Amino acid sequence: MKHRKLALIGSVILAAAMVTGAFAGEAETLKIGLVCPISGNSAIAGKYITHGVDTAQAELGGKVTAKDGTEYNLEFIYMDNEAQEDKTVNVFQKLIEEEEVIAIVGPDMSKCALAAGPIAQNAGCPVVATFATNTAVTEVGDYIFRACFIDPFQGKMAANYIWGKGYKTTGIMYNNADAYPTGLVDAFKEVYEGLGGEIVAIEEYSGSDIKDYNVQLTKIASAEPEALFLPNLLGELGLQIQQARSAGLTCPIVCGDSADTPEVGEVAGEAVKGVGYVSAFSAESTADAAVAFVEKYTELNPDELPNSNAELAYEATMMVANAIENADEVTREGVRNALASIQDLELPSGKMTMAEDRNPIKGGVVMEYDEEGVSHFVEAVAAD
Repeated sequence: MKHRKLALIGSVILAAAMVTGAFAGEAETLKIGLVCPISGNSAIAGKYITHGVDTAQAELGGKVTAKDGTEYNLEFIYMDNEAQEDKTVNVFQKLIEEEEVIAIVGPDMSKCALAAGPIAQNAGCPVVATFATNTAVTEVGDYIFRACFIDPFQGKMAANYIWGKGYKTTGIMYNNADAYPTGLVDAFKEVYEGLGGEIVAIEEYSGSDIKDYNVQLTKIASAEPEALFLPNLLGELGLQIQQARSAGLTCPIVCGDSADTPEVGEVAGEAVKGVGYVSAFSAESTADAAVAFVEKYTELNPDELPNSNAELAYEATMMVANAIENADEVTREGVRNALASIQDLELPSGKMTMAEDRNPIKGGVVMEYDEEGVSHFVEAVAAD
């Protein structure tokens, strides 16, 4: 009986050892959260964002290797914030507390980043916002980073472009209920007026659900500006461009980086011809990193070129992966510290260094739509 018990115990120990051995060689999994609008009015942006992250995953092969040689599997948790502040707060809490992600990529909108940023800051979870350009985003705290340039830079780009074209007067229409256009307007006005330009008309509306802008645009048209600046979200721009032309505004139209989406041209139709905008990236770039990114992206998404949403989501993901690889310890704090230390990271938009204020030092480009609604590179703008 005693021998039988010993044999049974030995079998249990051997079985346990075999099970342990089966899993001993498996890499630990690190979770990374992705927050973007997958549904709702801004789902167009979310499509490009998720495709950009998918491209980064494919390039990484779903794995990263830390400084000590430990290999980790990467699991991406995609969560829909519907471009709403309260939903962004909720998904941040779920990612941080329930999913225990090591970092978050996104959101893309400043208003959402500002609403949920304090949640991540208080939890000590690093965030790399993709397209949130308002200056206040990274001022929330030392765990909040971004992959994009900031409003003062793109506002300066737009102002210099309009002034450089010889347009001395400009009209502006913007959504006063969103942090993105309000920040961009402030930056644009400061630079443009500093150059000697005059804002001859400025009209406001409240909310992304507005569809009729004729009253505002008619007032601007009566002021006869030499250019029109529309620093609004992509879901609004197509109709605004179309209605601006109908209101008699035949002058050049310039937009912020949100215009970098083919759907803007599809909605605007023929009216989009000649519309310019500032952007983080051009798919026409011949830089090696940009070419490689576009090739991988189009391999995964045939008949679709990456826009800035896609490229910035890709870059934010690669920044997190780089931080994991270079962290002194693979923890949230370690990843935060490594993000803050990024130097000359080769990305599709060029080499990027993280500044002390957690804003990347990077340049931009000016793009312009042709009559078929396809955007083309106009000029590059170096980082300040």
